[in-house]
Amino acid sequence: MVKLEIIKQLHKKNSKLKHSQVESILAILISEISESLLRNQPVELRGFGKFTTKTIKAKPNARNPKTGEIIYVPEKKKVSFKMSKHLKEYVNS
Repeated sequence: MVKLEIIKQLHKKNSKLKHSQVESILAILISEISESLLRNQPVELRGFGKFTTKTIKAKPNARNPKTGEIIYVPEKKKVSFKMSKHLKEYVNS
């Protein structure tokens, strides 16, 4: 499901809200989640799951698999998601 489909589904379930209002609400939600992760703060949505950031260490002796050349890979962050028990049960039923 893509963002536009989510907006359409939310608009169907909340017909009192305009399509543009639903789109704004979703944009604000995504923005707030992104900003929290940027500040290294976990985001927990009860009944859905928890988003956290993890730091991947720098790799000074990594190899380019195509050429075999030794390269340096700098430290970076990645987003991790752990689903809630409720979501896990729902998906696996």
